[in-house]
Amino acid sequence: MSDNKQAGGPLTGVKLVEWSGIGPAPLCCALLSDMAADIIRIDRNTDPGLGIGRPNATDVTRRGRASVSVDLKSPDGIETVMRLIDQAEAVIDPFRPGVTERLGLGPEDCFKRNKKLIYGRMTGWGQDGALSQAAGHDLNYLAVTGVLNAIGPKETPIPPLNVVADMGGGAMFLAVGILAGIINARTTGEGQVVDTAMTEGSAFLGMGMWGLAASDNWVNERASNVTDGGSHFYRCYKTKDDKFVSIASIEAKFYAILLDKLELNPAGLPPQMDRSSWPDMVNKFEALFAAKTRDEWCEIMEGTDICFAPVLDYVEAQSHPHNKDRNSYVEVGGVVQPGPAPKFSRTPSQVQCQPPLIGENTKEGLHSWGFGEDEVETLLAKGAVGWKG
Repeated sequence: MSDNKQAGGPLTGVKLVEWSGIGPAPLCCALLSDMAADIIRIDRNTDPGLGIGRPNATDVTRRGRASVSVDLKSPDGIETVMRLIDQAEAVIDPFRPGVTERLGLGPEDCFKRNKKLIYGRMTGWGQDGALSQAAGHDLNYLAVTGVLNAIGPKETPIPPLNVVADMGGGAMFLAVGILAGIINARTTGEGQVVDTAMTEGSAFLGMGMWGLAASDNWVNERASNVTDGGSHFYRCYKTKDDKFVSIASIEAKFYAILLDKLELNPAGLPPQMDRSSWPDMVNKFEALFAAKTRDEWCEIMEGTDICFAPVLDYVEAQSHPHNKDRNSYVEVGGVVQPGPAPKFSRTPSQVQCQPPLIGENTKEGLHSWGFGEDEVETLLAKGAVGWKG
C-alpha cells in the first residue's frame, strides 16, 4: 500500500443535492462532505420551525456544504433546483412520501432530466406501508423494531438518545445506499430510488439479537441477558466519586483477568454464565467498584484485556489520551465536535467548512454550479432564491 497521500478525500468529484431536513439526512451529508463530496444544500427561504433551535455554529451536522435558499413554491425556484439536479449524481430527500412529487421534484420528474440520478429518500417509516404518512421521531421508529423493548431496566424501556434509529439506522444506511447506487449507475447508466427507512435500518442493526433469540440464547425480558445490563460482567458501575466505569468481560479469558484485578477468587464464585447468580454478583461488584474512584480503577484496569473503559461525558471525551492520539475531535468555528470518520490512509477526509447560515452561500453556491452572475441576480430580484427570514 502506498504511503503517499493525495489532496482531496475519496469522494472528490462526486456532486450531490441535499434538501434541508433534520436528523439523519444532514448527518449523512456531513459524512459524505467530510469525504470531499461537493454537496449543495437547498434550504427553505423562511424558517420551517423544525428540530431543536440552537446557535448556527453548533448545528454541526450542517457542516461542510454550501447553503442556498430557494423558494420551492416558485416556478423559477423549482427550475433552479432542477438545474442543480441535472449536474448531480445523487439527491437526498428527507421529506415525507409524496412531498417532492407535489412540488414537481419527485423521482420521475428528476429522472426525465437526469436518468443516472440516485434519488435517496430518508424517512422513518419508508415510502409505503400503513404508517408511511404518519409523523414520528427516532424513538417511535425504534419502538416497532423490537430493539427499544430490549433497552433499559426491567421496569421500562428507555430512549437510547437518537443515535440508533436516526443516525445508525437512518444516516449510515442512507450513505451506503447512495454510494452503492452511484457505483451501479456509473456502470449501468441507470439511476434509481434508494428507499431508506429508519425502522428497517434499526432492525438490521439489531440482527445479532435476532440470531441469539433464534438459538434460545436471548431472554425476552429487559436486563436479563449478557449485553443488556442483565449480567454482572457487561454493565456500568458507579465509583467512589459518583462517576462510572464500563465492564464488558464477556469472554472467559477476559473475565478471569477482571476477577484477578478485583481480587476475587474464582473458586468461590458461581460459573460466569449462571444467570441465576447474576443479581447477587451485580451487588458484589457494585460494592467493590464503589470502594475506589474512577481514576483509581483506570490505573488498575485501563489498557488490560478486561475490556474496560471509563464512562466519560462530552467534555471529558475530548481530552482522553486515546482520542487525542487519534485526533478524534476537531474544533470548527469555535465548536469542538467529532472529526471525520473513518480515516483513509491515502485520501484523508476533512471538514470542509463550518455550518453556514441558512442561505449564506446562495450566490457563490449557484455560481460554483454553473449559474451566471446575471442569472443569480435575476433570481434574487424575483425572490426565487435568497433568504427572506
